[in-house]
Amino acid sequence: MTDLSSFISDQSFKTALQLAAGDSILALAAAAARISSMIREPAASLNFAAAQGDTNADGDTQKALDLICDEIVAAGLSSASVATYLSEERAVPVPINDDGMVIVACDPLDGSSNIDTNLSIGTIFSVLPAAAGPLQSGRNQLASGFFVYGPQTTLLLTMGKGVHAFQMDSSGVFHLLNWVVTIPLKTSEFAINAANARFWHAPAAAYVADCVAGAAGPRARDFNMRWAGSLVADSWRIFRRGGVFLYPGDRRPGYNEGRLRLVYEAAPVAFLVEQAGGSATNGTCAIMDIVPDQLHQRVPFLFGSGNEIDEVVRHHS
Repeated sequence: MTDLSSFISDQSFKTALQLAAGDSILALAAAAARISSMIREPAASLNFAAAQGDTNADGDTQKALDLICDEIVAAGLSSASVATYLSEERAVPVPINDDGMVIVACDPLDGSSNIDTNLSIGTIFSVLPAAAGPLQSGRNQLASGFFVYGPQTTLLLTMGKGVHAFQMDSSGVFHLLNWVVTIPLKTSEFAINAANARFWHAPAAAYVADCVAGAAGPRARDFNMRWAGSLVADSWRIFRRGGVFLYPGDRRPGYNEGRLRLVYEAAPVAFLVEQAGGSATNGTCAIMDIVPDQLHQRVPFLFGSGNEIDEVVRHHS
């Protein structure tokens, strides 16, 4: 089986920027292996799910494991050609190496609210050229991906030539899976937190109503609904069998522009989605085309099977 290091070597990178991106991915994989091992061991002296009394740059309550994972990722990147580390858990960019070639943006622990419920959590990352600074369009990404810590520890990765899936073995090495990662155009499955239906704006409410109406409604077929409350868990399912993920803006205070972060979550997942044949939008434009105004900018995030995203966009128009 091809391991991640061999896979990256096989890409025949020629430029210093490409080599730096490859090095950063290997550093992230080593950090993910450490995180995966840590969360599987009983920690009598530490309650991973305990709130630390602080909030991160986005105003979310930080948990012990959020901060531990952030430190692991930052330490791991110090050995790669990384100029700057952008973390959801930190208010400002963190300088790593003066001669680094790339920026790594990261959500060190996605789904941390699920830590103590034994649901899948993960690490999301994006690799960008350092020369363009921290606020860049998703189109500039050199690579992106996410690790999932669930029944298996896995990685979905794109370097701009399709999406590849890996699984970690007991020694912490990631091996390429025999899986052509594509998101089918058609689906009858959507993921959304229906508990917030009363706050949705009209486009999201209308789209979901059409789906819920089933075979008797305007879509003329039945849909299933899924919602894990963990972006990496819901995303993995969509990459595996299709579907759409919907986290629209809504009328709650602080939610009008969505809740997921453009730099750390939406842009890296959108890169994967487009490379797998799907679509990702904020309702009116492609996520990959948005240039962030600020490091911790939030955005409505709707992605998945192309035909359904077309329908979502139709409602927004």
